[in-house]
Amino acid sequence: MLSTHPFADDKLREECGVFGVCGADTASAIVALGLHALQHRGQEATGITSFDGKEFHSLRAMGHVAGNFDSDAAIGQLPGHTACGHVRYSTTGDTSMRNVQPLFADLASGGFAVAHNGNISNAMTVKRELVRTGAIFQSTSDTEVIIHLVATSTYRTLLDKFIDALRQVEGAYSLICMTPEGMIVCRDPLGIRPLVMGKLGDAYIFASETVALDVVGATYERDVEPGEIIVISKGQLRSIHPFPNHHARPCVFEHIYFSRPDSITGGSSVYSVRKAIGAELATENPVQADLVIPVPDSGVPAAIGYAQKSGIPFELGIIRSHYVGRTFIQPSDNIRHLGVKLKHNANRALVEGKNIILVDDSIVRGTTSLKIVQMMRDAGAKEVHMRIASPPTRHSCFYGVDTPERSKLLAAIHDVKGMQDFIHADSLAFISIEGLYRALNEERRNDIRPQYCDACFTGDYPTRLTDHDESSAVDQLSLLAERIN
Repeated sequence: MLSTHPFADDKLREECGVFGVCGADTASAIVALGLHALQHRGQEATGITSFDGKEFHSLRAMGHVAGNFDSDAAIGQLPGHTACGHVRYSTTGDTSMRNVQPLFADLASGGFAVAHNGNISNAMTVKRELVRTGAIFQSTSDTEVIIHLVATSTYRTLLDKFIDALRQVEGAYSLICMTPEGMIVCRDPLGIRPLVMGKLGDAYIFASETVALDVVGATYERDVEPGEIIVISKGQLRSIHPFPNHHARPCVFEHIYFSRPDSITGGSSVYSVRKAIGAELATENPVQADLVIPVPDSGVPAAIGYAQKSGIPFELGIIRSHYVGRTFIQPSDNIRHLGVKLKHNANRALVEGKNIILVDDSIVRGTTSLKIVQMMRDAGAKEVHMRIASPPTRHSCFYGVDTPERSKLLAAIHDVKGMQDFIHADSLAFISIEGLYRALNEERRNDIRPQYCDACFTGDYPTRLTDHDESSAVDQLSLLAERIN
């Protein structure tokens, strides 16, 4: 069978990535380059939609940007000066072509395309009402709810319809929308999901991360502000803030894992923040050892910070192959076990006989940490200590990150000692939530609201979770009924 690589199922999957261009020749080619830079945010599917002044053109495909949008033939199918694109993981909806974005619909005002990073946490509740009143959905994606709300709004202008739609949804969203008049871009009122704006000549560029601006040669202008809607029409930019002001809560995991190290997030270098997290981790959780070894690639900056702060040498004790895809054939349990080494292999000559500290960004199910600790022991390591550059992940995310249900999160069912026993490490420690905020040059106190969304660690969700709360209530009623019967 074709199965996800065993090291890929124990990470918080990077939501999605969006990229848009308004006012440039061969806009779709620029979008394709930008999506290449955002490939880490979604590897299941990709799509680009363009507008040539008369018609919309769409090309969507399963798989990576490379192989789908790296040819003149593909770009030739997407003419126009305006285009937007998307790379996807299926945080909501199944993995199929009907859910690949950008989604497109013909509205009364003309064509409307939307690329969405995030998750609408009341999408199922809104969808049920829309279906009850006659709406026909073509996908299982929460993004389509926004299109239907725009289409059915009683307001007169498209912009007012769009604002009306957003007032009815909860959760996290960064949206790049295309209309015959231009582009509409927005970010949710709490700024949970990232979105930045740049310029390339006279063209406006929007992307999930600054690294995508770098790749296409654009100049970073600023972050799209939480709750801001930007409208670009006839080369003119207009910014409006139609929602009440809120205390911003951007996702803290962008700094820990999601964003590329060479991106700037919230004005801070992601690489520098990760090194600072590693240094704070070393201060909070020191241990005597011979080597500090990162779990590649996401653990590297934090491991450098840990090594520099502790004075223990940094070494690459695990070598990662960059030529292994996310999936491969696994015909048997034995081959599945051996397949772990296709992507990561111990540097035996380095670790044999040593006491080592492994630094990783997070522990989700714990299966990856278990395999890596065993790999180090098999390579002759005397002691294996694990240090994690985030607090324990005890709660699921409902804002566009593909996390397991809470019962499958190792930190939700074990204390740290129980987790240590599960992964067979000699010791295990996590950075504290206070230490994480210190590394971010912030302070998290109980008497003030945090500067980030850290709900996966604390359970402090910044919005209502309508669909989840309703589902939980139904589950509790079903469980009660079973007990009565």
